[in-house]
Amino acid sequence: MAHVDHRLRLGRVLIGSLVATVAFVAVEVAAGLKAHSLALLSDAGHNFTDALALALAALGFYFESRPPDEIKTYGYHRAGVLAAFVNALTLLGLAGFILWESYHRLRAPQPVDDLIMLVVAALGLVVNVAIMIALHRDQGRDLNIRAAYVHMLGDALGSIGIIAGSILIRYTGWHIIDPILSVFIAALIIWTAWDIVRDTLNILLEGLPRGMTLEAVTQAIREIPGVKDVHDLHIWSLGTRTHALSCHVVIADIPPSESAPVLARLNRMLAERFGIHHTTVQFECTECAVSLNGCTILVPVRQRAEPLSSQLPSR
Repeated sequence: MAHVDHRLRLGRVLIGSLVATVAFVAVEVAAGLKAHSLALLSDAGHNFTDALALALAALGFYFESRPPDEIKTYGYHRAGVLAAFVNALTLLGLAGFILWESYHRLRAPQPVDDLIMLVVAALGLVVNVAIMIALHRDQGRDLNIRAAYVHMLGDALGSIGIIAGSILIRYTGWHIIDPILSVFIAALIIWTAWDIVRDTLNILLEGLPRGMTLEAVTQAIREIPGVKDVHDLHIWSLGTRTHALSCHVVIADIPPSESAPVLARLNRMLAERFGIHHTTVQFECTECAVSLNGCTILVPVRQRAEPLSSQLPSR
C-alpha cells in the first residue's frame, strides 16, 4: 500500500511540476522578447527542455509501471531510459543553438531591460527550487527522475546567473553581459546533459551497472558456501533501478534438491549486496570437468546436477 501511495504521489508531483514549468516558459518567452534579452530567451529554451524532461519522466514513469506481457517479457523498464536519452539529446541541440546566437550577440550587443531580467529570473529560481524539493526524494533512485532533477538544478543556477548579470548591467551598462550569460547557460546545459547521455547509453548497450564491478560480484559469488567457481558471468540493467544477472556456477556433484540452499544463499547475497533481483543461474558439477588440449572445460556428462534458474520479480 505504501508503494502504491508513493507512486501516486510521484505521479502528481510530475504532472504539477510540468504544468508550472510550461506556464513559466510562456512568461519567460514574453519577458525575453520585451526585454530584448537573449539570456532570458536562452533560459526559456532551457526551461522548455525542463518541461520536456518532466513530460518524458511522466511518460517513462507510466510505462515502467506496466507489467510484462507476452511480447515485452521484461516489461517496459527501458521506456524511462529511452525518455532520458532523448531528453539529453534535445539539451545538446539547444546548447548548440544558444552558442550560435550568443556569437552574433557578442559581435553586436543589443540593449536589454535589466529590471525585467531580474524579476523573471527571480521568479524562475523560485519555481525551479520548488520543483527540485518535490523531486529530491526520488532523484537518487530513478535515472529518469534524476534527469528532470538535474535539469531543474541547472536552470536554477542559470537563474542565479541572470540575476547577477541583470544587476551588473544596471550598474555598469555593459549589455555584452547578456550574451555572455547565454554562453554560460549553454555550457551548463552541456554539462547537465553529458552525465545523462553516458548513463543511458550504458544501460541501452547493456553495460555493467554504474558503481558495480565484475570482480567484486565474482568474488562475492565465490565466497558463497558450496560454490567452487563461477564463469560466463553477465550483469546488465533492465531499467534505471532493475538489474539482471546470468552465470554458470560450479558446485559439487549433488542432486538438485541439495543444491537449492546454495541457490537461495546466492540470490539473497546478490539482492542484499548488489541490488540484483533478477537472476538466471546454471549449476555445473566439478566432477564433469575434463581436460582437452591442456584446457579445462565443463561438459554435462550426467544430468544429476540439472541447470537451475531463479526468476525473481523486480521490485
